[in-house]
Amino acid sequence: MKRDISEDRRPASEDSGGGDFHTAFWSDAKLHARGEGDLPALTTGRIMANSRKRRLYPLLTEGFLDWWNERRRWINEPFQVLSRSVKARHVIEQFGCTVKIENLFSVQMADGSFRLIYPYFSEHPELREEAARIGHWVMGQALPNYDPRGFRILDVLRAHSFRAEEHPPRGNEEAVFLRRYAELLKERRALEDG
Repeated sequence: MKRDISEDRRPASEDSGGGDFHTAFWSDAKLHARGEGDLPALTTGRIMANSRKRRLYPLLTEGFLDWWNERRRWINEPFQVLSRSVKARHVIEQFGCTVKIENLFSVQMADGSFRLIYPYFSEHPELREEAARIGHWVMGQALPNYDPRGFRILDVLRAHSFRAEEHPPRGNEEAVFLRRYAELLKERRALEDG
């Protein structure tokens, strides 16, 4: 959060030189899944271009490939990894803000149904069931035209996906989300003032 605040305070003319650290990896992972690239080779190229990626990108690559190769073994029907990414927004009116759902890994099955996979990249904390349920709830709010049974949240480093079917809602997801969001806003304001 401190880094985000620092970025927000940086004058528009200053370039942080960063960009989203994980976006390039996720783009490469989707190219690999579509058969348009080789993730290990793409990862090597990313590391050569930016040595800050030397430690984490190989771990992400290993996690993604473990999950992807196992996932393909589960599927007994044809599927297509889509080149377009499903995007959506969920407006939180009481806080006057918007949660963006972007850069999903989108797969269409032979029956026309979709699997929409949202990536979780953090090393710490490990993604837990409650957080996955809340993530599924937000996806459902933002993507009402999609069957929530197709939602997945992938903990990339640990090669583990959370399916909405395996972690059904308990009915308190909205309340937990709003409470935690309010806590984050309060913490951010305190950091900005401090």
